[in-house]
Amino acid sequence: MLSSGSNGSGKVLDASTLSYSTRVKWFIICFVSGILCSILGTALLFLPKGTQLFAVFYTLGNLAALSSTCFLMGPLKQLKRMFEPTRLLATCVMLLCFILTLCSVFWWHKKGLAIVFCILQFLAMTWYSISYIPFARDAVLKCFTSCLN
Repeated sequence: MLSSGSNGSGKVLDASTLSYSTRVKWFIICFVSGILCSILGTALLFLPKGTQLFAVFYTLGNLAALSSTCFLMGPLKQLKRMFEPTRLLATCVMLLCFILTLCSVFWWHKKGLAIVFCILQFLAMTWYSISYIPFARDAVLKCFTSCLN
């Protein structure tokens, strides 16, 4: 959203320009919409053209869930935090998988590859999300390491 200043220059609004209750409401709306899109995509998977519908709805669902946090912290702060060194790899993999999922079903017509990219979306989104919880990544890595030994 843009807001014109008195000198005519535009500035990007941040989350602080919305009331706390409005930010929380829109966060919930986007996050729940994202979950519903992902569930709908999964339900449509077994219909004719279901893989395409699944890929689109699952990707849209993840994008909606990801963008929901823009209402809590603001879009610029969200982008800055997404590309911090601790999240850079997960963010890049996640965004790349969004694109590759859609390419797989619409341009390459590879249903299996689209499913693989959806799984990678899930894993990247999970790894990205737990980066906001202190020590969560360390705990997950420790758990997997102990399971593999």
